[in-house]
Amino acid sequence: MTSEYPGVPRSTVDHADIVVVGGGSAGCVLATRLSEDASCNVLLIESGPGFTGLGDWPAEIADAHVLPVGPGSPWTASYPASLTTNIERTISRGHVLGGSGSVNGGYFVRARPRDFDAWPASWSHRNVLPYFCAAETDHDFSGEWHGRGGPIDVARVPDSEQAEVSRAFFSAAMECGFAHVADLNDPADGDGVGPVPLNVFGGKRINTAVAYLLPNLNRDNLTMMTETVVLSVIFDSMRAVGVEVLRHGGVSRIRAETVVLCAGAVRTPQLLMLSGIGPADALNDAGVPVVLDHPNVGQGFSDHPEIGVYYRSSFGHLPASPLEVVLHTGDLEIRPFAAPFDRMISGLAIGDPMIGVGLMRPNSRGEIVLRSSDPLESPMVRYRYLESASDRAALRYGLDIVSELFASSPLCDARAVDVTVDPLSMHLGTSLHLSGSASMGEGDSVLDDRCRVRGIDGLVVADTSAFPVVPSRGPHATAIMLAERVSDLIRKA
Repeated sequence: MTSEYPGVPRSTVDHADIVVVGGGSAGCVLATRLSEDASCNVLLIESGPGFTGLGDWPAEIADAHVLPVGPGSPWTASYPASLTTNIERTISRGHVLGGSGSVNGGYFVRARPRDFDAWPASWSHRNVLPYFCAAETDHDFSGEWHGRGGPIDVARVPDSEQAEVSRAFFSAAMECGFAHVADLNDPADGDGVGPVPLNVFGGKRINTAVAYLLPNLNRDNLTMMTETVVLSVIFDSMRAVGVEVLRHGGVSRIRAETVVLCAGAVRTPQLLMLSGIGPADALNDAGVPVVLDHPNVGQGFSDHPEIGVYYRSSFGHLPASPLEVVLHTGDLEIRPFAAPFDRMISGLAIGDPMIGVGLMRPNSRGEIVLRSSDPLESPMVRYRYLESASDRAALRYGLDIVSELFASSPLCDARAVDVTVDPLSMHLGTSLHLSGSASMGEGDSVLDDRCRVRGIDGLVVADTSAFPVVPSRGPHATAIMLAERVSDLIRKA
């Protein structure tokens, strides 16, 4: 499909063997690993700003004690979303080299073994474990479950260095009878409270741009283009043969043998649909010529709804990692954020600290739909949270657990605010863990078990879009694992 922009100059750019679209957490891994083959020319395209070395990496992105996502942040992009039929939000994601991994809280807890029961059989926990290990250097644990030579530094905040509220929350959970889990990335461990594995080391956020890409940009066969928007994938019959891009006011085409979409779980399905791959009726309504009717593109995604419980206490809030300990119980993750968000996010009004109640195995499923055929206009994201009675019941149970924790002696100083209103409607948010918007699987799934788009040759998806369902832990570590394994699958094809 070709996008026409009257008055905008066109130019021809060189061929690449593989074009990786999106320089986020997955894309930086793919570009780095694929370019290890010196005979393969790899081009990484990122729509946000980028950097060529650690020396020009912005301090606010490196500092793990802040979240550079506030109003006017140059490192994020926003899109409209409806959490329910009457709750609308503007959602921000990373828009910079390294993606959301450059601006998030550094949470690096892997998907649990049972999460992979929903994945194709070739993605069993046994099969993916080597790729989890290949990505990391765990500074606290060793053994068969952990990597010691990978690019991502992983560590937990020691008890003595945790924020006061983190230590109090841990003690409260123990007093309430929950188990202590020393290593949340040990697949043998079950529910309980413990320190969060973080891709943070020495107070610095270790994203994949810093860990994978930048140290290898000197490779002759690895090229990076930033501030470049991919408008669509180009096809010859039913084969992807390149991409059309908008760069510095000019539109050009880049030929490729393989196109790998790593643009994120919102932008990747949008790009597929803009390129003519998606639900035929919806594409026709948006004025996009249909290349392949793929009804499930953008359909059935999942995420983690989160209810915020705000409170007041005498706890001090020194600079800290946003989330240092968590409690896992059943399908819930209880998150005591180490400081009020206004202390971590510039530009926010002064507010109360929060404990989040995240539902990690929700029944709710959402959809992403085009609002127009304009690639520069964000799609609409509909989460459809709270439509499931079991989801509502699970979240209310999580609120009961928080009340029990507040009644314990370590947290007895904390007093919840807004207790007279319905928190399911007043304090509903999303964890920004959107997954499964172009998922792999069997039958009519968008992708096969090698993350190739069904019905189209030369087109691969390798980001959280490809997950069959959102993991029961935050997806960052699992997204990097997926990128590691997909790069291996591509090289062995």
